[in-house]
Amino acid sequence: MSGAPAISTSSEPAGLPGTLLRVRGLSVRYRVGDGAVARAVDDVSFDVPRDRTVGLVGESGCGKTTVAKTLLRLLPPNADVVAGDMLLEGRDLLALDPQEFRRLRWTRLSYIPQNALSALNPVFRVGDQMAEPMRVHRGVSKKEAARTVANALAKVGLDGTVASAYPHQLSGGMRQRVLIAMALVLEPVLVVVDEPTTALDVLTQLEVLKEFKRVREQSSTSFLYVSHDLGVVKEVCDDVLVMYAGKLVERGPADRVFSGPAHPFTMGLLYAVPESRGAAQLVSIPGATPDLRHPPRGCPFAERCPFATELCLEEMPALRSVGDGQEAACHYVERSPAFREDASRAETWGRVADRLRSARAREAGNP
Repeated sequence: MSGAPAISTSSEPAGLPGTLLRVRGLSVRYRVGDGAVARAVDDVSFDVPRDRTVGLVGESGCGKTTVAKTLLRLLPPNADVVAGDMLLEGRDLLALDPQEFRRLRWTRLSYIPQNALSALNPVFRVGDQMAEPMRVHRGVSKKEAARTVANALAKVGLDGTVASAYPHQLSGGMRQRVLIAMALVLEPVLVVVDEPTTALDVLTQLEVLKEFKRVREQSSTSFLYVSHDLGVVKEVCDDVLVMYAGKLVERGPADRVFSGPAHPFTMGLLYAVPESRGAAQLVSIPGATPDLRHPPRGCPFAERCPFATELCLEEMPALRSVGDGQEAACHYVERSPAFREDASRAETWGRVADRLRSARAREAGNP
């Protein structure tokens, strides 16, 4: 393969009039000891439009949770935002002082955490916990708060009597629906959803997702849905952002990305899912993400990519348009149809595994 094609590139999405959240050039570093710094998020830009659900997906350690925690200002003490801004309705969330940001929590920006059992306080009744944001931010009476709590629970398919229960008295699915109702009780414009079905069994996952979809369809709230589960993202999201090794490697409408992935990493993710269409057999991406204390000079996926060339090893590709709002950070996006066919075969990824084993043997001094 020779040089990169002459295809239009863009380092950031076009800010549309309906944009609710605008993230530009976000870079986050973790101090990990001995003066080392890991580039957890590296120059990431994206938009969340109004009244849309945007999925943020990738392997563990790709940076998606760091993006969400940066947005919520929940980063640990060893993390530093070194560049970028995050504008919600034109207000830079990273520039607000703590008091200003507290005023936005629950009212404009809310959160559905992953583990409902640890997220809910075990010594307070559900209704009291749900009423607290209303009492703090709106100063409503106890009677009005109770009425609003009952209505919010009904919207997620729960009886009003749940308000008098303690978290341990509810099933996992009920607790998760309580968190959905709680996040929406003050009608925020944006909710960050952090893999809310991970700790649930399959049948309960389906139940919670059904309620989430119903709530989403009846609400004007936008959602940033963080997940590693592509099946869930395909089910509930309008748009998809794919991250790898701290970089945004593909983005676009969900139907476009799932039916025609343009980045080899996205192809590997999709073809590793049993219900994925287009894969001749299940595949597995060999290798591991690069050490983000010493990120590679070129494409971070090059070492694991079955289609990588010298260009990929030497130069990080920009996001390139595939058409209809879809973009991928690959030097060879015009070859993605052929890549998809090859990537659907397990033997294609098997050759990568062989290549990685040979490289490790050479590093160990074995012929």
